[in-house]
Amino acid sequence: MPQSERGVVAEELQEVFVARRRGTAESLAQEFVERYRDRFKRAVEVFAQGLGEALTYLDFPGVHQRHIKSTNVLEWLIREVKRRTRVVGVFPGEGSLVNLATVVMLRATEDWAFRRYLDMGPLWAAEEKPTKIAT
Repeated sequence: MPQSERGVVAEELQEVFVARRRGTAESLAQEFVERYRDRFKRAVEVFAQGLGEALTYLDFPGVHQRHIKSTNVLEWLIREVKRRTRVVGVFPGEGSLVNLATVVMLRATEDWAFRRYLDMGPLWAAEEKPTKIAT
């Protein structure tokens, strides 16, 4: 895709991922595919193939969606491991590197255990509702 068109295409693509309902997102995605299929065939094919997985976060309650679709927590954890390993510089062996990374991740896990990142009530309520009656 030419650099000159990336901004416009990115704005339209962002509309798909800002939608709050799966049906709306899928219809916007279909419009996107139809609009750009002829001009950017390969890019649209890749987009269409991964759309189902990319919209998985919309299957969860609305209060969870912004946390699920973001990788901010994972990116923070990786940056923290890098920051802590840079301080040491050279490790005597691979085991000591693994130990330090494990300690950093365990400490982060302890912090998250005491902080409420997601309220699980809406998710549990959604699980208790029957979705389909078996026939």
